[in-house]
Amino acid sequence: MTRQRHFSMIRDFQLADWFTLGNAVCGTSAIFAAMRYLQEGGGGGGIRDLMLGMALIPLAFVFDALDGRVARWRKVASTLGRELDSLADVISFGVAPAVLGYACGLQGGWDWVVLSYFVACGVSRLARYNVTAETLADGGDKVKYFEGTPIPSSVAIVLLLAVAAWQGALGDAIWFGQWQLGPWQLHPLVLVYALSGSLMISKTLRIPKP
Repeated sequence: MTRQRHFSMIRDFQLADWFTLGNAVCGTSAIFAAMRYLQEGGGGGGIRDLMLGMALIPLAFVFDALDGRVARWRKVASTLGRELDSLADVISFGVAPAVLGYACGLQGGWDWVVLSYFVACGVSRLARYNVTAETLADGGDKVKYFEGTPIPSSVAIVLLLAVAAWQGALGDAIWFGQWQLGPWQLHPLVLVYALSGSLMISKTLRIPKP
């Protein structure tokens, strides 16, 4: 009988998997930064936390790009690595951008609905990709195109929020103001999340994969 080693799962991780975990850590840290900003009430120290959180999402994108390159370089692509990548992407490019948007002032009832829709689209996009990756590869080793925009495209939203934060357009001063629609408020800026999520789940939009 083979004796199982302690931490055997971690011992089996490939180099690319550690880059993927770096992606997840960046996304999780961005969420904590947004929570700290809200806890501190948006003061001077708080805005630094918020900007740090936003800066971590592009860093997560770098880790996300490197894990695939490292896996191809070492020729160790695996199902575990693909699943790890999807789970990390949900955190860094799905949940974290939504939380950062909420921290910036997208806190109306309709905003919650749209932000939740955005995250659901990201989860659905990644699930569909994992299921259809083999088919899209057309018998080869590499997927030739994306159906819908890849979830890391949400980095663009975070960069937009970073510009708004740099200009002080947060909370009540957020770009485009707010609308009262029935019992809840809607901040028009949140519609960029609705657009991004809808593009993710499009089956007609095909983007060549580099």
